[in-house]
Amino acid sequence: MNEQTSSTLAGRCARAWRHLCSTSSAGRRAFPPATLAAIEAAIGAGEQRHRAEIRLIVEAALPLAAAFDNLSNRARARQLFAQYGLWDTEENCGVLVYINLAEQAVDIVADRNAGRSVAAADWQDVCARLTGGFARGDFHDSTLAALERLNALLLQHFPADGARPNQLPNNAIIL
Repeated sequence: MNEQTSSTLAGRCARAWRHLCSTSSAGRRAFPPATLAAIEAAIGAGEQRHRAEIRLIVEAALPLAAAFDNLSNRARARQLFAQYGLWDTEENCGVLVYINLAEQAVDIVADRNAGRSVAAADWQDVCARLTGGFARGDFHDSTLAALERLNALLLQHFPADGARPNQLPNNAIIL
């Protein structure tokens, strides 16, 4: 085994270990019931003002094999986007906010219409609000601030045009 292979293997093992040690209780501590209720209310209130659909998924850690295989945060977010049917909204404007607690990483995956309408820098701003708050241990307020910014962006591009059915649940998913 050469030195580069050894360091790559060591990095993969370290990443897998970090994910193995990050348990679902970390997700419950970071996002207690009061925070989950506030997230659900913020998503619901935003969706009354715009036509997009938002889901927030928090994963304490990747499955061990995925972490060892170096599955990127973005790839995992795309998997969950498909798994939870965010692509299946009437106007193709589903938006997933994916939070990986083990890596304190955030990705946003947007369906075709939303992805074309909102600038990449704006998506990155929402992610930065989250990761900045998480670095300070502030999960509640930073998540609500990020959702407020996300709702404002979606309102710009998809203002509500009358009553419409809620196409996706508003509750956060903790994996």
